Amino acid sequence: MRLAFDDYLDALQLAGSGLQVAAGAAGLEAQVPTCAEWDVAELVAHQGMVHRWAAANLRGEREPDTEESLAQARTAPDLLAWFAAGLEALTDTLRTTSDDAEAVVFLADAPVPRWFWARRQAHETTIHGVDAVSAVLARRPSASDVTIPAAVAVDGIDELLCGFVPRRSGRLRADEPFTVAVRATDTGDAWSMRISADPVVTTPTDTVHPDAVLSGTAVQLYLGLWNRSDEIRAEGRADVLDLWRTQVRVRWS
Repeated sequence: MRLAFDDYLDALQLAGSGLQVAAGAAGLEAQVPTCAEWDVAELVAHQGMVHRWAAANLRGEREPDTEESLAQARTAPDLLAWFAAGLEALTDTLRTTSDDAEAVVFLADAPVPRWFWARRQAHETTIHGVDAVSAVLARRPSASDVTIPAAVAVDGIDELLCGFVPRRSGRLRADEPFTVAVRATDTGDAWSMRISADPVVTTPTDTVHPDAVLSGTAVQLYLGLWNRSDEIRAEGRADVLDLWRTQVRVRWS
């Protein structure tokens, strides 16, 4: 983890506010180019449901009712106000939860639950805020279309590469092992992934002779690795981006 706890809360609030503004500008019936199966109303309902689920999980409710949250979203007289209430409740819960509280976590390098969910919801909300921007633009956004601090982007890349991708359930595999360096050109941060028939092994350092290199600014990498934008520069193996886009998919389940 690369940010302070309050930085995650600030990122969560900034992203949530941005999602609301973009959703209002696009209109609830607008399609979401980066999540083709959703319109804006479904995007907002999903993120509001996840905020409520995460808060309930931190409060010790072992089986939060996601269907009830989605039903509330469908009948809410003001969907954006419903979303804002859930965001506020999540933020309050994160502030008041103790560091030794027990709750569900699921990533390979997961910290204690309070920190895990502050980080996870900061990034989930940031990425879904990008989805709302795509609805306003009616296209996939570029890094210049969004307002994401480089430090937040670097932390989000780290969560994805060190937390999501190495999970045993991850699909990124190759019969012949190879290495990929991921390099943020503006911050100097780098990661190395070893891809094989086994789960990916990621180290938060550069590698000298990788088989492929993915590079861009921190925000370009953040959006591109989350399959929201197309500004990553790929060198080396010609198929590395195609492998990423077809095998790295993070979904709610």
